Amino acid sequence: MAGNTTLSLCDLPMFQLTATPASALADEPVHIRVTGLPPLQLVTLTASLKDEKGNVFRSKAFYRTNEVGELDLMKAPAFGGDYVGVHPMGLFWSLKCQKAFRRLLKQDVMNSPFWVTLNLYDTVGLQDFSTEEPIASQVVQRWFSAPGVQRVQVREGRVRGALFLPPGEGPFPGVIDLFGGRGGLVEFRASLLAAHGFAVLALAYFAYEDLPKLLQEIDLEYFEEAANLLLAHPKVQTPGIGVISVSKGAEIGLAMACFLKQVVATICINGTTAICEFPLLYKDLVIAPIPMFMERLQFDISGAVRLLHYRGDPRDKVNQRSVLPVEKAQGSILFIVGENDECMKSREYAEQALHRLQNHGRNNGRMLVYPGAGHLIEPPYSPLCYASPNMKLSSPLLWGGEPTAHAAAQEHSWGEILKFFRQHLIQARSKL
Repeated sequence: MAGNTTLSLCDLPMFQLTATPASALADEPVHIRVTGLPPLQLVTLTASLKDEKGNVFRSKAFYRTNEVGELDLMKAPAFGGDYVGVHPMGLFWSLKCQKAFRRLLKQDVMNSPFWVTLNLYDTVGLQDFSTEEPIASQVVQRWFSAPGVQRVQVREGRVRGALFLPPGEGPFPGVIDLFGGRGGLVEFRASLLAAHGFAVLALAYFAYEDLPKLLQEIDLEYFEEAANLLLAHPKVQTPGIGVISVSKGAEIGLAMACFLKQVVATICINGTTAICEFPLLYKDLVIAPIPMFMERLQFDISGAVRLLHYRGDPRDKVNQRSVLPVEKAQGSILFIVGENDECMKSREYAEQALHRLQNHGRNNGRMLVYPGAGHLIEPPYSPLCYASPNMKLSSPLLWGGEPTAHAAAQEHSWGEILKFFRQHLIQARSKL
């Protein structure tokens, strides 16, 4: 009561922003809805998160409510902002760092989620919405590990990494997870796969603990030791394991498929089919790398280095000894390719590998091609990393990718990854 004016609860604005589920795995979609606004109201939705290094990532999109003042991102198109059209998870995959050339990487996958703040504003414009007060807000937790998943630090023999075990007694299908030239130990994909029922060893192979600081050779016996270690675990299903790999890791993953009998299912995401930069050693075998051409390096308008034309051609007669003998692979191989990969000619390489398999009467290879996708194809709803720093170069490395197409590729390929491993790793249950 103020003077002669009485306000009832019915007269108060009931703006509501909901995101369901508010806490979920990072590869699960979130349903975002808005209610209580005027009909056909123009609004801005924003998302923001701070990573473990303090870097802030933001996104925004402009929408219009429907005739009853509601907005459902499953149905409503964005008219502008960081994306256009119907993209229910657009606010997540269009997140961009306030600092240039930063990749969103979850480090502590077990103990904390990414906290994503969703804000609603009843205006649209070019202003910095981070300084304005939203009319509604919702915080969403994005986890990289499920309840009951265990993380076991691995320091056995030469092998260094982290083993993620699903809840239960098992045995579970085993997978080795390999990342590329950034080195260190990257765990977020392994922990997510463990949440889907796989025992996954996130494997470091340089720039971690007592491993070599720089990669100077690929010692395949190290990766064989890791495969045997995984298979020896009482909760890991025998007799074979899978490998998921990207970039330099995909080159190693393909070599494992060719030479290690323990590997029965291999996923290579945007990798080469020849040994590059460093020799591969395995017992008495030495495979020399194909030549590199520094004069073919290019610079993007952003200042990032394009390696696309840097490597020699595996089809050249002089490079044949560097090409991996994919026909020796006993297991199935899935090549995942982004056509907008600015780092390597990944589609050409995958096609060459499939052609070689066919020439040897083999049909154990398959390729998924994604137009507009860049080099770093990651789990669903991860923001596109167009370029990021590299420890060996003074300039960032260019990865490529168009945000909307790249997001679609990540969502589709993740489903295919899970299907591939379930098909080729999970043993058929005995009939009762």
